[in-house]
Amino acid sequence: MSYRNINFVHKARNIRTILLLALILLSQGAAGARIITGMVKTGQHAEGVAYAHVVLLSTALGATATENGHFTVTIPDTISIGRLVASAAGYRPDTLALRPDKDEYIFQLGGEGNALAEVVVSGTMKEVSKTDSPVPVEVYTYKFFRANPTPSIFDALQNVNGVRPQLNCNICNTGDIHINGLEGPYTMILIDGMPIVSGLSTVYGLSGIPQSLIERVEVVKGPASTLYGSEAVGGLINIITKKPGNAPLLSADVFGTSWGEINTDLSAKLNAGKKAQSLLGISYFNYQNPVDNNKDGFTDVTLQNRISVFNKWNFDRKEGRIFSLAGRLVYEDRWGGQMNWGKEFRGGDSVYGESIYTRRWELFGIYQLPVKEHITFQFSANGHNQNSVYGTMPYDAQQYIGFGQTTWSKELKWNSLLLGAAFRYTYYDDNTPATATFDTLGHGQNLAAHTYLPGLFLQDEISINQHNKLLLGMRYDYNSIHGNILTPRLNYKWSSPTRDNVLRISFGNGYRVANVFTEDHAALTGSRQVVFLERLKPETSWNGNINLVKKVYSRQGNTMNIDATVFHTRFTNKIIADYLTDPNKIIYDNLEGHAISQGASLNLDIVLACGLKAMLGGTYMDVYSEESGVRTPQLFTEKFTGVWNIGYTLPRTSLTIDYTGNVYSPMLLPLLSDTDPRNPYSPWWSIQNIQLTLKLRKNLEVYGGVKNLLNWTPNKGNPFIIARADDPFDKNVQFNNDGQAIATPGNPYALTFDPSYVYAPNQGMRGFLGLRWSINK
Repeated sequence: MSYRNINFVHKARNIRTILLLALILLSQGAAGARIITGMVKTGQHAEGVAYAHVVLLSTALGATATENGHFTVTIPDTISIGRLVASAAGYRPDTLALRPDKDEYIFQLGGEGNALAEVVVSGTMKEVSKTDSPVPVEVYTYKFFRANPTPSIFDALQNVNGVRPQLNCNICNTGDIHINGLEGPYTMILIDGMPIVSGLSTVYGLSGIPQSLIERVEVVKGPASTLYGSEAVGGLINIITKKPGNAPLLSADVFGTSWGEINTDLSAKLNAGKKAQSLLGISYFNYQNPVDNNKDGFTDVTLQNRISVFNKWNFDRKEGRIFSLAGRLVYEDRWGGQMNWGKEFRGGDSVYGESIYTRRWELFGIYQLPVKEHITFQFSANGHNQNSVYGTMPYDAQQYIGFGQTTWSKELKWNSLLLGAAFRYTYYDDNTPATATFDTLGHGQNLAAHTYLPGLFLQDEISINQHNKLLLGMRYDYNSIHGNILTPRLNYKWSSPTRDNVLRISFGNGYRVANVFTEDHAALTGSRQVVFLERLKPETSWNGNINLVKKVYSRQGNTMNIDATVFHTRFTNKIIADYLTDPNKIIYDNLEGHAISQGASLNLDIVLACGLKAMLGGTYMDVYSEESGVRTPQLFTEKFTGVWNIGYTLPRTSLTIDYTGNVYSPMLLPLLSDTDPRNPYSPWWSIQNIQLTLKLRKNLEVYGGVKNLLNWTPNKGNPFIIARADDPFDKNVQFNNDGQAIATPGNPYALTFDPSYVYAPNQGMRGFLGLRWSINK
């Protein structure tokens, strides 16, 4: 054998030896590892939790679950015991013991929080997961609101970041909802996707929505006019009511406060055969205890007697097609005023009072057509009758709105199309000059307003690839008064492979047609004369915002969801209520310059492995108008607002502690003159609450606590809140030839009666106690 052949043989033997050693090492490595598999589920549903994290505590070992919640973790066989933790943002973690004889584990995550897998509809009019939506949508479940029980949705929203319930009157306590500093008329309120609360009911309709019927609330900040039309300029709040199939058979939620407030919510589920289910809800609120802690002679809190009846039907149809029908009736009698006011003084000038009788009905539903394509018809109708007096000024108004909308949805390979046609009719009539005309002799004649608003909209959601989406939309409306209106939108979304990071960029246009008497309570009080400098034009806005969502997980099983947004909105033709030019007038006019609402917000949703849950939020805002080079900050708008909702269930007990609250920075307030002694800015102020909930058994719990722990009220630091509360009819005020009040010994500041200096509730500390009970079968 030649040397060359011998050398070749030796090399071959060396190669075989190396391969053999490698196989031995690989086999030893494989033998030294365990494959742990399983699934992460929620406590209430069988579906898996997408992209949940599973880790072995005190190690660097772990994995991310699939879209269906399945996971695989490789662990060295040197580790036979330990603790496995599964977590996902918005859920309470679950911990299981690692055992040497078990390789499959099923985790059950508790709670709902703001679960990122939540299905939302408000951003695109389609059901999509919150994470997949190209439009940023915030979701708050009914459990979030239970941490601070309130009798209505208006009060319940006080702990939502960037959303502020604003009181507009010190006497009748009416209010609206601000989003990112924009007044209530810029916020559209939907019930199950239908524009139910608008116009006249923006002021009073919000108080009649019981919290017990709410499944979740979706909040979209920024213009949504492309899909929803006028009034969705600042954003929208979509109140999703409970489905009859998900509701308990019977339930009751009753609580009372030390001030004498009583709230009762009752509901029952009915089955009409095998294909129809109905949910009946009755809500009653009563407060009849006049209190005057600030000693101004006026009630601190409006007295109310309100009942609301809600009924919703769901029908099972072939192929899972949708058919739902719901209705609501609301009656409310509220009054505020001088402590000795009674019904016999209504409309008179001897004792001041503001009394409002409200009767309201609503009907709305959705029906999916029995065709192969996905075509739905949505409809709503509502009527609002208001009989009210503000001192000696009567205000009687009727509003009827009919709405119909047909949408066609089509899923293609890379495109998700939505085409819709809508028609809205509004009838409005009142006893003010807003619905009056004059003949050639100067005699007034009533002229009710009829507004017709047909519209078409198209939306295309384009999936560029698995991680990038582009949403394009356009809406055309024809307003019977103002003509053609176009509103475009553009949204872009990027997500990381695990969807732990999501970036959204939004840009769009909005518009709004204003009705001052239905939207601005100050125009009705009679304390100031209402002046229109010209016929008001529709407001328009352009908005852009950038939203970043990041999920953070620790090896100890803690999770944190970070949601940050920067926003900028520019208005033209903005309608400004001028309180400052003349103390006896409210002057309305379209702004000749522009108005800006801009800022940044941050939400943190934290769940610790020990069971502590915290939702923290803060929003910085800069809201102003600019005309002729002069910048004016917006009245009643804070620079900063912060909210928190912290909950903890004590180990091995059924006792939960909830601590909720908010804090607001100073805001500019309207003064009557330079000599008005009230502060031009509000102070920093905060409302904080604590609640204890004890679960006695599965379907029975008692709760109680203290609201307004700091006993803060706006009269602190002010000589008075209501100007000339001792002379509400200005009988002792002397005026000059220009109608201006002049200083006298009895009126040293030259003021007139004015209740518009309001920014916070006058209700101080109070205790509350309640009971929740339900039967599920």
